[in-house]
Amino acid sequence: MDGLLIICLALSALLIANIVAALAAVVSWRLMRGRLRRWSAAAHAQWLFALRLIPTLSALVWVLALSVPSYIAFEPRPADEVINFKLTALALLSAAGIALTCWRALASWHATRQLFGDWMHEAERVQLSGLAIPAFRFPSPYPVIAAVGIIRPRLFIAGCVFDSLDDHEISAAIAHEAGHLLARDNLRLGLIRICRDAMACLPGGRRLEREWAAWSEMAADEHAARAGRSTALDLAAALIKIARLALSPAERPVMPAGVSLIGEDVNGVAQRVQRLIKLAEAEEALGEPVSQSRGDARWAWKACSGGALIAVALVVAAPSLFSTAYLLTEYFFSILK
Repeated sequence: MDGLLIICLALSALLIANIVAALAAVVSWRLMRGRLRRWSAAAHAQWLFALRLIPTLSALVWVLALSVPSYIAFEPRPADEVINFKLTALALLSAAGIALTCWRALASWHATRQLFGDWMHEAERVQLSGLAIPAFRFPSPYPVIAAVGIIRPRLFIAGCVFDSLDDHEISAAIAHEAGHLLARDNLRLGLIRICRDAMACLPGGRRLEREWAAWSEMAADEHAARAGRSTALDLAAALIKIARLALSPAERPVMPAGVSLIGEDVNGVAQRVQRLIKLAEAEEALGEPVSQSRGDARWAWKACSGGALIAVALVVAAPSLFSTAYLLTEYFFSILK
C-alpha cells in the first residue's frame, strides 16, 4: 500500500477529527457553563482543562487507534483512492499545524530559559516559610510574584512587592502560589499554549482558555483561604495592592511556563477579591472547599480518565469498531473526490 497515501490520510483525519472534537468540547462547555458555576473553583478549573485537551487527545486516539489501522486492515490492494488536490491540501494544513505545535513547544522552552537567565542575573535568594521551592527577590518595575518553570519551578518576587506588602500579605501570596504548584498549573498552562489548535479558531474557544485561567486563579485563592479567615483577607489586600502597582506603565513580562499572583487579567482581581471576602465572612466555607474541591476535582479527573479507559476497552473488545471506522474513512475519501 502507498505509504504516502497513508500519511496523507492520517494527517487529514487528524485535522478533521480535531475540528469535530473541538466543536463538541465548546458546545459541551456552553451547555454545562451554568452548572459548572456551582462547583468549587478547583473542580471548575479541572474540568475546563480537560475540555481544552480532549480535542487533541481524542483526535490522536481516533487516527492512531482506529482510522489508520482499520484502513490498512480492510482496504483492498492496491488502494482505490488516489492523492488528489483536496487530500493534499488538508494534509499540508494538518502538517503545518503540527509544525506550529512543535515550534511553540521549542519557543516556550527557549523563552522560559531566557526569562530564568534575565531574572537570576540580578536575583538574590530569600528564605520564605511555607514554600517548598527556591524563592528569589529581583529588581523589576512590574509587581511580579510568580512561580516559573515546570520541572524545577522557582518563585520570583519583585522588590516592589516586598516594599508594598506586609509579612502577612506576602505569606498569603505565597500560599496562593503553593496552590498553583499543587495543581501543576505551570504544566497545564504550557500544554494549553502548545496545543492551541482548531479550538482557538472556533467561537468560544479562546473564551474557554480565558475561563480556565480565571478559575485556576480562584482555585489557588481558595487553597490559600483554607489557612483561615485572616489569610483570605490578607490575600485580598495583597491582590488590591499588586493590582494597583500593575497599572503602572511598566511592561508585564511574558511567562510561557509560569503562573503569577494576578494572572493575565488584571480586571479579574475585583471578582477574586469579592470571592475571598465571602470566604472570610462565612467561617464554615473555609473548611468546606478543602474536601469539596478535591472531591469535585477528583471526580472530574476520574470522569475524563474513565472515559479514556472505556474508549480503549471498546477498541480492544469490539472489533466491529474497526469496520465502522473503515466505513467512515471511506466516506471521508468519497467527500474529497
